Amino acid sequence: MAYPRLQLCIGGEWRSRPGQPVLNPLDDSVLGELPHATRADMEEALSAAEAGHRAWRRTAPAKRAEIMQRAARLLRERADTIAEAITLEQGKPKGQAKIEVLRACDIIDWDAEEGRRAYGRVIPAEPGMRHIVIREPIGIVAGFAPWNFPISSPTRKVAGALAAGCAIILKASEETPAGAWYLVQAFIEAGVPKGALSLLFGVPGEISEYLIPRPEVRLVTFTGSVPVGKRLAALAGAHMKPAIMELGGHAPVIVCGDVDPVASAGISAVGKSRNAGQVCVSPTRFFVDDAIHDRFATAFGEKAKTIAIGNGLDPATQMGPLANHRRVEAMERLIADAVSRGAKLLAGGERQGNRGCLFPLTVLSDVPEDALAMHEEPFGPLALIHRTRDLGEAIGKANALPFGLAGYAFTHSAPNVERLSDELEVGNLSINHLVASIPETPFGGVKDSGYGREGGSEGLACYTVTKNVSHLVTAAV
Repeated sequence: MAYPRLQLCIGGEWRSRPGQPVLNPLDDSVLGELPHATRADMEEALSAAEAGHRAWRRTAPAKRAEIMQRAARLLRERADTIAEAITLEQGKPKGQAKIEVLRACDIIDWDAEEGRRAYGRVIPAEPGMRHIVIREPIGIVAGFAPWNFPISSPTRKVAGALAAGCAIILKASEETPAGAWYLVQAFIEAGVPKGALSLLFGVPGEISEYLIPRPEVRLVTFTGSVPVGKRLAALAGAHMKPAIMELGGHAPVIVCGDVDPVASAGISAVGKSRNAGQVCVSPTRFFVDDAIHDRFATAFGEKAKTIAIGNGLDPATQMGPLANHRRVEAMERLIADAVSRGAKLLAGGERQGNRGCLFPLTVLSDVPEDALAMHEEPFGPLALIHRTRDLGEAIGKANALPFGLAGYAFTHSAPNVERLSDELEVGNLSINHLVASIPETPFGGVKDSGYGREGGSEGLACYTVTKNVSHLVTAAV
């Protein structure tokens, strides 16, 4: 299968550099070579961004929307090709990869239109005085995207910045670079001014430590792990830069005793298998009412055994390999620890084969609270089922960790919904389904899961600053 020839994009121009191999997680074969940006490349990207920002912020919002929507159309036309490249580099089934591409297009379209509605306001005042509030582009953005969603995560940053009128320098994942490469290519072809969007790859620490302190950069947006996010947030804070931090989670799922345990278990198993569990909002800690715990756990385990894993390009595959060997090692360590402490293995548990990163959906029941997996985000296909006496206990256990990105619940009780909405400490709560966000809703976390929002009008606001203009129309004589 074809894989793109990867290049950096600086000031609208593509350039090659030596770098590192990109591997297929299915069999560890080499797909291509990823270029690494030099210090001179980063310097040029900043200079180009200054010129690009000046041109882009002066572009009428309607014209900006037109260019962005043209990019979305190009991506839709190329969706099959892009999806195939994502499957090769990241492992997810091609059907899921194509859904990700189309979701990225929806994000672009929504942000493009929302950029036309970045309204200000007029504050009433005494005669002869005008107070006007204006929302302006914050300036050049440095965006850092993760490997688990190669195109939709970079799109959140690029579309948000461009819709607000900002230039952005995107540092995309070195392990799954093709999605971002196709994304930037579409925007360049659609007519984004030179420098308004640049694409860098390289050593993550070198790029972040160079870009974030630079005075040209006015905002940092990062999606990734809590430890890295804290380091970048501290670096941004040291230079008085605002930041959007979308960090890790360890999503709780509260299953109340008033639901069908078999149906909710089936939905949960399919949701847990999405992207092989390598999702910051992946449902992971299942707190199940004691009255239905055993039936839920049994049904979850049986459903998990039916999830077909293998080559993501095979239409029969429902879950592809993990993206890298680090995730395999983490799964093995966490499963071994939980079982040693008394957890029951209901499905999965071992890597398949001796090459690549295939690992089945693994289900553990009666997981003790002191198991490492109950505190450390697995970021893989591991479901942890824990028995609870009532809703109060479940909420308490769900809130016990420092994470607070997404949470889920299954219930048909209005009082339960009200209590969950009031008491669960998360940025996103979904009830009776497992979709954490869509383009028009804000997405982000609380506590160690970060701050700031992506998506929705709240997300666009993060890329703007507020200016108050106070005008005395009639001066005293």
